Amino acid sequence: MKVVIAEDDRQMAEFVRKGLVQEGHNAEWLEDGRDALTFCLYNPFDVLILDRMLPGMDGLSVLKSLRAAGKKQPVLFLTSMGDVDDRVEGLLAGGDDYLVKPFHFSELLARVTALARRPQSGEQPTKLMVHDLELDLLAHSAKRNGTRIDLQAKEYALLEVLMRNSGRIVTKTMLLEQVWDFNFDPKTTVVETHMSRLRAKVDKPFDVQLIHTTRNSGYSLHAPR
Repeated sequence: MKVVIAEDDRQMAEFVRKGLVQEGHNAEWLEDGRDALTFCLYNPFDVLILDRMLPGMDGLSVLKSLRAAGKKQPVLFLTSMGDVDDRVEGLLAGGDDYLVKPFHFSELLARVTALARRPQSGEQPTKLMVHDLELDLLAHSAKRNGTRIDLQAKEYALLEVLMRNSGRIVTKTMLLEQVWDFNFDPKTTVVETHMSRLRAKVDKPFDVQLIHTTRNSGYSLHAPR
């Protein structure tokens, strides 16, 4: 599951982001309202966790702009503005849920998971399919030709990025940003190591290779041509 966190409190955002990552989810943090809006308009995601008070653009304006643009993904307000009028305003603006700070992470996780499962009109797919490889975004599981594939959290996140970009080359830099949250090259072989492990599980036991390397460019996952 890909979760976007729009929160200007760095300590709070890191607490939520780390918790989601430990649960095996992909979490993107943005501290400016305009940056959050731009990211959500042009990138796939499953749930947005949105603060009401953000620099650049407040949370209500971000949500209204997303809904006006036709974005249907669920939005959870996570804010210190907890009066009844504030809650009503947030829900009427198009919010799907409202959680007031301080909070327990277990409750936040339960609400986010429930929102991701909720049917939507024009909803985002809950499963990704490439050839005989299937990724269930809600169950957080993978299988190929009906056989379950046991993946570690980073392996799952790596496979999700590849499958969401099926047929396109994904660079090492993109993988470092989206899977490991690195905005720089740490000069390690972490990508290569995890890719090797992923291939051993996704490709090696089967007749058809789906994961491919393009020299000096990156990796791609696609069905046989």
